[in-house]
Amino acid sequence: MSQAERTALSAPRSPGRALWTLGLLRSELTVMFRRWRTLALLGVLAAVPVLIGIAVRIETGDGSRGGPGDGGGPAFLSQVTNNGLFLVFAALSATLPVFLPMAVGVIAGDSVAGEASGGTLRYLLVAPAGRTRLLLTKYASVLVFCLAATLVVAASALAVGALLFPVGEVTTISGTRIGFGEGMLRALCVAVAVAASLIGFAALGLFVSTLTNSGIAAMAATVGVLITAQILDTMPQLDAIHPYLFPHYWLSFTDLLREPVYWDELVRNLGLQALYAAVFGSAAWARLTTKDIGV
Repeated sequence: MSQAERTALSAPRSPGRALWTLGLLRSELTVMFRRWRTLALLGVLAAVPVLIGIAVRIETGDGSRGGPGDGGGPAFLSQVTNNGLFLVFAALSATLPVFLPMAVGVIAGDSVAGEASGGTLRYLLVAPAGRTRLLLTKYASVLVFCLAATLVVAASALAVGALLFPVGEVTTISGTRIGFGEGMLRALCVAVAVAASLIGFAALGLFVSTLTNSGIAAMAATVGVLITAQILDTMPQLDAIHPYLFPHYWLSFTDLLREPVYWDELVRNLGLQALYAAVFGSAAWARLTTKDIGV
C-alpha cells in the first residue's frame, strides 16, 4: 500500500480535515516527485536549454554575434550571445509549444487514471475528504508540477547562459535597457506566466484522466488533444476559433519583456486558462463524483 493510501486510511474523521488535506497533498507531491517517470521528464526539460546553449556556442565559436541561422529558431535566440539571460527566454519559447505541455499532459493524464488502473483509487476514496477534495488535491499537485517544470527549464537555462555567455544589462523588445537585477525579475515573472499558461491544459488532462481506468490511454489522449489544438491554431482558415484555443496566447509572456509591459494578451491568456480550468475542472468533478470506482 502506498504512502498516499496509508494517509487516506488513517485520516481523522472530524476536526483537522484541512490539516489532513495538506498532508494528503504533501504525500501526493512526495510520491509524484519520487517517481522515475517524473524525474525523467524533468531531466529532459533541463537538458533542452543545455542543448540550445551548446548549439549557439558552437555556431558562434568563430566570434560572430548572431545565433544559428541569424535569428532563426526560437524567439530571443539571436540575443543569447550578447546576454546569457536571454537563454532563459529562448528555452521557454522552445519548450512551451511542445515539451512543457507534453510533460504536464503525462502527469495530468495519469493523475486519476493511474490510481484507477493500479487499484488504489478506491482506497483513497475511503478518506473523509471524499471525491471532491481528492480531485482538488490531484489538480493542485499537477499545478505544482507545472511550476516546478517551468522553473527547472528556467534555472537550467540561466546556469548554462551564465556559463557560456556574458550576462549584464538587458535590452527589452522595446529597445530600452534595464539592469541585470530587473532582468532577473522579468525572467522569474516570465517563468511564472508560462506555468500559469498551463493551468487550463492541466484541467483538461485531469478531466481526460477521469474518463478511463487506463493511465496510458489517458496520457495518450491528453497529448493527442494538445497536438490537435496546436494544429488547429496554425490553420488560417480557422482563425475565428483561434482566440478560444488554450495554446493561442501561450507566447504572450514575451510582452513582459517590453517597456512598458503590454498586459492585453497576458490578461486574455490568464482569462482563457481560468475558463478552461473552470469548465474542465467542473467536468472532471462531475465525472469523478458519479463514477463507479468498483468497475
